[in-house]
Amino acid sequence: MVREEDLDVVLVPLGLAVVAGYHLWLLYAILRHPTRTVVGLNALARKRWVAVIMANTEKNGVLAVQTLRNNIMASTVLATTAITLASVISVFIGATAGRSPASPSSSSSSSPMLVYGSKTGQVFAVKYLAISLCFMLAFVCNVQAIRLYAHASFLLGLPPEEGAAEDFAAYVARTVNRGSHAWSLGLRAFYVSLALFMWTFGPIPMLACSVLMCALLYFLDTTRDYAKGIQHVHREMSAPKDSTV
Repeated sequence: MVREEDLDVVLVPLGLAVVAGYHLWLLYAILRHPTRTVVGLNALARKRWVAVIMANTEKNGVLAVQTLRNNIMASTVLATTAITLASVISVFIGATAGRSPASPSSSSSSSPMLVYGSKTGQVFAVKYLAISLCFMLAFVCNVQAIRLYAHASFLLGLPPEEGAAEDFAAYVARTVNRGSHAWSLGLRAFYVSLALFMWTFGPIPMLACSVLMCALLYFLDTTRDYAKGIQHVHREMSAPKDSTV
């Protein structure tokens, strides 16, 4: 029988392994079967969008800038939220430093009653540190997304050189997709921080949240809607053009 103090050592790594295993499977699916995942379908759709925008930059330039501006605003909101939450946790840790929930000087009534697991001060410090690291990772990813979206807004306004239009459009599409991938990573960091937040109530809620979150993300990350249509468009874009016509 596992003691209450040892539940964190067993259940928390198990919950993290569930989250890591799911995202490793998702990465494999994105690389090998992109049309079965939302991330892969969105990447193909953005590639098509860049090709359409760059086909007539004078007509579609304003639409491209407005679209990227909306993405920049979304990334800015997430980055601001992440750094604010990380700062709040840092202030909380500084204010409660030296007051361990399981210290001998504290009464038994002052211990967190909702926590079933280890109540030592070291474990609580690790919990807050893990949540802060997730928020900092989310902040960095969203800042990178802002940088890439801003760079793409400049690239979409440049006329391609003669004979290098397709290569230039592919480079712009990669830049836009990298910005979107950075934004997605920042959002995933928020998801993981939710499971780590549940850890503050004990390892059992953390494990339950990890399993439930992966089950919900599976339905959000996988889809077959419009896959055939996007695959058809992607094949047409990738097929070599016949210059003898």
